Amino acid sequence: MMQQEHIVDVNQHIRLERKCGFYELYIKRLMDIVCSLAAILVFSWLYIIIAVLVRVKLGSPVLFKQPRPGKIDPQTGRENIFYMYKFRSMSDERDENGNLLPDDVRLGKFGKALRATSLDELPEVFNILKGDMSIIGPRPQLIRDMVFMTEAQRMRHTAKPGLSGLAQVNGRNDISWEEKLNWDLKYIEKVTFPGDVRIIFQTVMKAFVRHEGITDGDMATAYDYGDWLLKEGKVTREEYDERQRAAKMIQSI
Repeated sequence: MMQQEHIVDVNQHIRLERKCGFYELYIKRLMDIVCSLAAILVFSWLYIIIAVLVRVKLGSPVLFKQPRPGKIDPQTGRENIFYMYKFRSMSDERDENGNLLPDDVRLGKFGKALRATSLDELPEVFNILKGDMSIIGPRPQLIRDMVFMTEAQRMRHTAKPGLSGLAQVNGRNDISWEEKLNWDLKYIEKVTFPGDVRIIFQTVMKAFVRHEGITDGDMATAYDYGDWLLKEGKVTREEYDERQRAAKMIQSI
């Protein structure tokens, strides 16, 4: 059966609700503010060093920003769209026709090092301070990924997106999209302080001790969800094109 039969119309108001515990309602945001402020103060020197290196090696702008779906607004039934910030890790190299070169060419050694250590993610701490994101939660995927999610998968958006989450400490890009989304759904089943602390510890171990990579097979970056569904034959080309148009419309708002 084709996946598109279960994909939700992202322009449709749907009611996705989840019961949240005391920690998620009252403590988690306070922890986000305290930890993000502490990280900015303690690692301000690191932000400066990386910013200078990015400017020298990749040029301007130093920061890369991209619209991402956040937590669902209960009033509209749709995901709030916010700009997520990262340190830039790709160059703007183009061919003779002005087209961007493939990701693996534009990424380069410096960009790969930033991503392998997750240092490119440091500016997301400002998203956490603003309230767009949390330290731990489902990773904010691309809008063009969101439009392919089923109603059940979009339940992940009843929690604030996170800097890291269960999917990131259980395989990251080495697991399939379905496994990633299932880990996100598992996380929101029970959001607890001990669980978040455990994920933080596992994230530090994987990113800075084991230096786990970012690649998906022989690709420089992972497949988008829609591309993966199309490759696996789970959506038709017509469904794929329709959803990509929907993503562009959402981004243009």
